[in-house]
Amino acid sequence: MPVTPENTTVGFIGIGVMGKSMASHLLDAGYDLQIYTRTKSKAQQVLDKGAVWKDSPAELASECNLIITIVGFPQDVEEVYLGSAGILTSVTSGSYLLDMTTSRPDLAVKIYEEAKAKGCSALDAPVSGGDVGARQARLSIMVGGDKEAFEHVAPALNLMGANIVYQGGPGSGQHTKMANQIAIAAGMLGVCEAVAYAEKSGLDPEIVLKSISGGAAGSWSLSNLAPRMIAGNFDPGFYVKHFIKDMTIASASAKDLQMSTPGLDLAKQMYEKLASQGGQDFGTQALFKLYK
Repeated sequence: MPVTPENTTVGFIGIGVMGKSMASHLLDAGYDLQIYTRTKSKAQQVLDKGAVWKDSPAELASECNLIITIVGFPQDVEEVYLGSAGILTSVTSGSYLLDMTTSRPDLAVKIYEEAKAKGCSALDAPVSGGDVGARQARLSIMVGGDKEAFEHVAPALNLMGANIVYQGGPGSGQHTKMANQIAIAAGMLGVCEAVAYAEKSGLDPEIVLKSISGGAAGSWSLSNLAPRMIAGNFDPGFYVKHFIKDMTIASASAKDLQMSTPGLDLAKQMYEKLASQGGQDFGTQALFKLYK
């Protein structure tokens, strides 16, 4: 039976730049929502809307039958699910676990197997679309796990995303997100270079965007992040430090598949340079700083 506000209590872990909006959409749809995040003050806006605070992932898991997580790094995912106060220490049989963090495919498989042993269904469902996609409920969501579990939680996913695709068995969502990040990594170099070139040649980059964003060069990054570059707005929709994490996972996965990724490797090198200069907490569009 698909999840509805009448039969589901949602637990949401990770009220960050994206998680705040995603959790709010569930509240707005009428779901009872319990939340946990490492810094409670960051969750105040969601608490003010009616969410209930819990002091640990374990406490939250014991009272919820759909648990959604979107945290920072694979080690955070591992702690939230498999740690001493983690979800799988107290989850109720029959619950659904939905990790929307970009994380390691092998860890997604491990959580799936541990959840199955507890009588639960785990899905890996990383997202793309940044803060804008989260606010507008237009995220792309890539889902791995059992098809029946995917169909069960689809109504909740539909409240957070607009492009929701079941990819296959456990780990498939994470592998798809790696493909997504590889495409973005090389694409961001092109976007930065195009804007920098427009400025250096004496053109108005905003007018240039009107021409090139609707043609063959068009991309989400060009339409959404290039205007921020031009405006000097480097606030995070998606943190540089998290993108480096994603590229590191993608690079390791590619090596396991015995394939070379020169575009990814160059982008990762440049983002690591940006981070070394203090840019780890900027948005990914801050790569443009290296071209200034």
